[in-house]
Amino acid sequence: MFTVITPSTHDIGAFDVRRTLPDKERTMVGPFIFVDQFGPAHFDIGQGMDVRPHPHINLSTLTYLFEGAIDHRDSLGTYATIRPGACNLMTAGRGIVHSERTPQVERGTGSPISGMQTWLALPDGKEEIDPAFEHVAAEDLPLVEDGHVSARVIMGSLWGATAPTTQHAATIYADIMMNAGASLPIEAEADERAVLVAMGDASLDGEALERYSLYILKPGQAMTLRASTDARVMLLGGEAFTTPRHLWWNFVSSSRDRINEAKHDWKDRKFPLVPGDSEEFIPIPEPIRTPGYP
Repeated sequence: MFTVITPSTHDIGAFDVRRTLPDKERTMVGPFIFVDQFGPAHFDIGQGMDVRPHPHINLSTLTYLFEGAIDHRDSLGTYATIRPGACNLMTAGRGIVHSERTPQVERGTGSPISGMQTWLALPDGKEEIDPAFEHVAAEDLPLVEDGHVSARVIMGSLWGATAPTTQHAATIYADIMMNAGASLPIEAEADERAVLVAMGDASLDGEALERYSLYILKPGQAMTLRASTDARVMLLGGEAFTTPRHLWWNFVSSSRDRINEAKHDWKDRKFPLVPGDSEEFIPIPEPIRTPGYP
């Protein structure tokens, strides 16, 4: 009924990051090729997240917060602060550089941090599109509610509601808040679907789900999600890709040659700078020769 991916946990100092994609058992679910859940954690006064400028190609990043705030800057000149319930969609296309940092206001008071960072591979024919950024406010993402369930549709169409967030491939993505005992149908229309219990306890068709693991559902089978405690569950997926994607560091592409080109472009500082955050950068991992890549 399920393929289960147990997360690998990375302690990055201030908080834990739990990664379920990519995994040796499964590389993608629909267009999703990278799934991280981070936190919950709390920064002390004066502390915060500092993800220095780094590059991406041939993918979109989607940031969604449960708690806290992040300042986004990129090489297009974008400056945007994301807060809970909103989403930031950054499309790298042929190449973009961005940074993510805790805002100064939150550093002055100390602040919580918790949320999701996902990457979506761009489909064939769109991998090298122009880079772009869009911020979709929380009030612009539809809520599907029945008194015991509040499901925010972040991307795609679910339960009769459609998010305005740009899709480059057919995608579904939702943040589902459930009271204990509540249930919700998980529709079967998408090619590929997965759920992740971020908080609390829940089950699918009576089978208990382990918190933080990614459960990839059987295609074409409608199921019922039920909360045994108050719970928060992420639903994600979309159209299946027929052309394999390769991932190395921050680069995704259908072409290994394109990834090699991006490696050397970043090492040689050929990517554009981030206005307002151009003094620092994350060096490319060394050595840049890796198994499977020339």
